[in-house]
Amino acid sequence: MNELNTKITVARGDGIGPEIMDATLRILDAAGARLDIEYIDIGERVYLAGNTSGIATEAWDSLRRTKVFLKAPITTPQGGGFKSLNVTVRKTLGLYANVRPCVSYHPFVDTKHPIMDMVIVRENEEDLYAGIEHRQTRQVYQCLKLITRPGCEKIVRYAFEYARQHNRKKVTCFTKDNIMKMTDGLFHKVFDEIAAEYPQIENEHWIVDIGAAKLADTPEKFDVVVMPNLYGDILSDVAAQITGSVGLAGSANIGEHVAMFEAIHGSAPDIAGRNIANPSGLLHGAIMMLVHIGQPRVAETVHNAWLRTIEDGIHTPDIYKEGISSRSVGTGEFAAAVIERLGRSPEKLRSAEYPDSGESISTVYTPSTDGRSIRKETIGVDIFLEWSGGTPDDLGHILQAVNSCGLKLQMITNRGVKVFPGGMPETFCTDHWRCRFLATNVGTRVSTAQIVDLLSRVDAVGLDFIKLETLCTFDGEPGYSLGQGQ
Repeated sequence: MNELNTKITVARGDGIGPEIMDATLRILDAAGARLDIEYIDIGERVYLAGNTSGIATEAWDSLRRTKVFLKAPITTPQGGGFKSLNVTVRKTLGLYANVRPCVSYHPFVDTKHPIMDMVIVRENEEDLYAGIEHRQTRQVYQCLKLITRPGCEKIVRYAFEYARQHNRKKVTCFTKDNIMKMTDGLFHKVFDEIAAEYPQIENEHWIVDIGAAKLADTPEKFDVVVMPNLYGDILSDVAAQITGSVGLAGSANIGEHVAMFEAIHGSAPDIAGRNIANPSGLLHGAIMMLVHIGQPRVAETVHNAWLRTIEDGIHTPDIYKEGISSRSVGTGEFAAAVIERLGRSPEKLRSAEYPDSGESISTVYTPSTDGRSIRKETIGVDIFLEWSGGTPDDLGHILQAVNSCGLKLQMITNRGVKVFPGGMPETFCTDHWRCRFLATNVGTRVSTAQIVDLLSRVDAVGLDFIKLETLCTFDGEPGYSLGQGQ
């Protein structure tokens, strides 16, 4: 073994995965990439062998040993009981940053956005992707959205450090904090705090709906965009597609200890084995891997050869277009064309250049050491009920009768809308009710014993209790949202 080589773990995947991985590795080898490869088996065969996570213990051992993972697309079997392998790997190994460059290759790849060159940095571990879901009543299902300060700080700082390292001029944040004032509000607040530390980089914030419209219409206005998990997942695919093809985009998943690199497309089993799949997405993931492991010159060689191949019109069927392309080739032939052009640069497209230091971005979260303690006090409780016994007023009168010592019913909401007291008859209600009790004396601390007593009273009148959320203040500021209409 060459001690100068970097150990990596490779999974050849399912569907078109083995074909595009073989093509990618041929190109890397021809370009002189210094790699020692460990192969693991993940995906469909592992799922069907009875492992619901799609990855075996020995595969985890390899990933923890090499800390670098080049992964082809995998197939998740249809039906329930199988967890997303991508989400499992990202969260288990702490791969908090998903990085997706989205670049147009006009006029060689057909696109409506010829000067698009942006990078989406997506938080990768939390938000709705925590996967905490419950069926709470006969009619209502719940998914918990979890946003943490450490998660926000790590991803936002990564975005600014990425911009600094890659000479990007602007970082944009997308949230929906006009509605989700606490969760998305935290993301926006942290963005503003960290942006102040990078005065040389322009920053801006967009509400995600109008921001998404702007991104789809004039993507050239954006440079680096940082987002919570769900928005980033959706809009990174949109951004990749409007460059000309989602099949050209690679993706990096970066953690403090391990990194994973892949194409953003799926395993496409319908075209597997036909030698027509485009290996470019996985190849771009591999190029990002080379930069990450400190082989930027090899990354430039591969990327520039790929650009020259695209310029020469040698295209796989997914991007082939009469009048633009010169020749339609298969997976293997495309790889051979890139290898033939190693050492050459594009003549019209901008040549690839990467920083000498590689991806050395570090955003380890360190809790505040200013010594300030936060005063947390419980001042009430939200009790959630399943109930179909009448009108909101009927439920309100029942609950007013069970007020316990020190706690008093303040309001009832249904799907977040206040329906008691003073609700509107036009409001549609389900069988899921949030019943807010606050301390009778405003600002008085509520004890656990008081909450238990209240629950006992609710149970005694035959109401079906689902769950509760304590209502707390933090240094006197409410740690909970108001009801709509409150």
